[in-house]
Amino acid sequence: MYLTQGLHRALAQKPGEVATIFRARRHTFAELGERVARLAGALRRIGVQPGDRVGMLALNSDRYLEYYLAVYWAGGVVNPINTRWSAAEIAYALDDCDTRLLLLDDQFAPMAVELKDRAKSLCTMIHASDGPTPQGMLAYEELIAEMDPVEDALRNGSDLAGVFYTGGTTGFPKGVMLSHANLACNALGLLAEGVAAPGCVGLRAAPMFHLADGAFMNAMLASGATHVVIPSFTPLGVLEAVQEHGCTEAVLVPTMIQMTVDHPDVSKYRLDSMKTIVYGGSAISEAVIDRASRALPNVGLVQSYGMTECAPVITILQPRYHTPQGRRLGKAQSGGRASFCTEVRIVDAQDKPVPTGTVGEITTRGPGVMLGYWNKPEETARALRGGWMHTGDGGYVDGEGFLFIVDRLKDMIVTGGENVYCAEVENALAKHSAVAQCAVIGVPDDRWGERVHAVVVLKTGAQATAEELIQHCKGLIANYKCPRSAELRDALPLSGAGKVLKSKLREPYWEGRARRVA
Repeated sequence: MYLTQGLHRALAQKPGEVATIFRARRHTFAELGERVARLAGALRRIGVQPGDRVGMLALNSDRYLEYYLAVYWAGGVVNPINTRWSAAEIAYALDDCDTRLLLLDDQFAPMAVELKDRAKSLCTMIHASDGPTPQGMLAYEELIAEMDPVEDALRNGSDLAGVFYTGGTTGFPKGVMLSHANLACNALGLLAEGVAAPGCVGLRAAPMFHLADGAFMNAMLASGATHVVIPSFTPLGVLEAVQEHGCTEAVLVPTMIQMTVDHPDVSKYRLDSMKTIVYGGSAISEAVIDRASRALPNVGLVQSYGMTECAPVITILQPRYHTPQGRRLGKAQSGGRASFCTEVRIVDAQDKPVPTGTVGEITTRGPGVMLGYWNKPEETARALRGGWMHTGDGGYVDGEGFLFIVDRLKDMIVTGGENVYCAEVENALAKHSAVAQCAVIGVPDDRWGERVHAVVVLKTGAQATAEELIQHCKGLIANYKCPRSAELRDALPLSGAGKVLKSKLREPYWEGRARRVA
């Protein structure tokens, strides 16, 4: 199995049909294939060898799709960079897996000098945008124009396809290694669930560096769908793209769905082409389901639960369970059932399976489970012990195999669909000269599902405001990781062993709720 297979199929079956739409720019599959083969040739000329990592730091565009395909075609490995990260975080991800080549667009070109200074591995940068090419960078379109197309390297199966960075419990991101087979099998599982159905015109509004969108992309490539790309999510951008291009499917997090259907002009747009919206990151409230049903009466909602380490989909909740009739079955707040080729098992602290309905740790196995963490054999062994991926989420399954997530065993928050490891935020807070102790927790938030909340104890005689501490974090970590709220206390609750009792800190916020997470 190889990730360029869908492109080869489309080139044989429908070369003249539209493959990508970005602003006023359209490319057929024949044009896409030619550009990918030429860009792959440029990558090889620059020095990309089989297995070498190639990064991209950019907003969404048709060129981002070309980047994925061309790196695979050249035999390389993608390292898509989170656009919300600070320069320090980006440099870490580049150096950690020795990424020597980075593509940037106009939005991030101003960071080039700082990244070159911070990232020891970085040697070459390609300007993948429409503006003038900055000094010291190679021009994307010139490389494509100058190069002859090359043959597909056809790396496949267990060959490494990508290193996808996710937050870490130690305060440093971990590089999740996913193979061609991991990603291709997950894509085929989505196709089997009805996602990226024949005739799909898929809206790429979620960040293209993110594997949630990546899974949708791979399914669309496998089915030969048309990719409609907007630079980043805005409610108006989604509404305009659906009306103008007749989009049929999209991947959005619940916050994005809520913002779109609540837009004051939603009723002015023709949205009847939309058939499916896949969402994940958190459960969706019944109130938002009702509003989405009114604004998008033809749409079936599909929930996906997963994680980067599983390429990423683990379970699927089909549209029928989101309807008024389906909700009476009591499954709407579940994460759905194990997707095709995937197993889910709930275990206790000794890794023994627990009875149906009993809460334990959610584990999974199947062809989507990662090869491991880049250069982290001990963490890999812990996560994959016994042949099962241990998610760090607490949940149970009912008698029909529906998975209900009730808590997080790992110290992590999901806010607006993004994972935030508390250790990363605590490390940033601790660097403030006034901070003696701190603890970060997730608390309920109507807009984001959960928000990052900091509880801080100041050093004796030191002074700092909650707002000052939040601003301090923004200079060190990505904005979405920074606390949205903070409080100062005289002391933190501690166990007899001196460990902070975060359960005590979280208790008043989650009291009376069946789930301890959003």
